[in-house]
Amino acid sequence: MALKRLQAKCLCGGVRIDADLETQDVGVCHCDTCRRWAGGPLMAVEASENVIVAGTDSLGIYESSGWGERGFCTTCGSTLFWRSKDASHYAISAMAFDDLTEAVLTKEIFIDSKPDWYALAGDRTTMTGAEFLAQFASEEDKPNG
Repeated sequence: MALKRLQAKCLCGGVRIDADLETQDVGVCHCDTCRRWAGGPLMAVEASENVIVAGTDSLGIYESSGWGERGFCTTCGSTLFWRSKDASHYAISAMAFDDLTEAVLTKEIFIDSKPDWYALAGDRTTMTGAEFLAQFASEEDKPNG
């Protein structure tokens, strides 16, 4: 599939993101950290190719774990992205994109952390927090069999 260059920005336009996306698949994270940070489930599009963040004088970074950090606008407070500390992988807020006309909601993670009082319509892949994190466990950490 060909990469598509899309732009995202915060509410005030002070921070802008250009990213090459393989798909416009939207994933939703229901973990406690994302819900507190985003004010609800984080809906994001994954990017790892040629991500450029401009307006870094308005960019705040919060180290949220040993492997990741969250970007937000210090002027308007917009939630912008989660990224790996080496900046090789981004989960960019789907709501920050100017044009996600081909977006499809494909996955929900940390479904076991989602409050019972809301649910998203439709069918998609769902994973508990343990199932999601198991994808990243090293081979020696995985159980035999």
